[in-house]
Amino acid sequence: MTKKTPHDTDVSFIQALAELLRENDLTELEVKREYGENDSLNVCVSRHAPQQVVTQMAAAPAPAPAAPAAPSAPAPAPQGDANTDPADLPGAVTSPMVGTVYMAPEPGAPAFVKVGDTVNEGDTLLIIEAMKTMNHIPAPKSGTVKRIVVADGSPVEFGAPLMIVE
Repeated sequence: MTKKTPHDTDVSFIQALAELLRENDLTELEVKREYGENDSLNVCVSRHAPQQVVTQMAAAPAPAPAAPAAPSAPAPAPQGDANTDPADLPGAVTSPMVGTVYMAPEPGAPAFVKVGDTVNEGDTLLIIEAMKTMNHIPAPKSGTVKRIVVADGSPVEFGAPLMIVE
């Protein structure tokens, strides 16, 4: 008969935590186990859910939004077909960072820009929140907002198209 060592019981404990994590569909579980005055075990078991990538493509122009706080509907692109990548279009403004897009300075406020607005170089088009920092994204050139590719509150990757300014 073999006697379990403290190491074996710790491994069994961690395996039980991992099973509990999986059975209850949790993403993280943290436990501190006290053995004595100066003896304890701190365990953090976590799993990463698969990243979900959301791609929005418009095959036909959508109707104009009813409320000004609603995300702007993509405008039809006169050049190219529905399969054209917005990042390849002239005037594409791409994301300089990974983060979350906000179309307005605060919830409930009007959007910085909407389709059809004229902007000057340096005007704020939107905000990208990255690491709790709000980064204002300026217009790279003066022109008219032809199409908004992202929705308010959506995640963006580096280099992802945000809008078309021509």
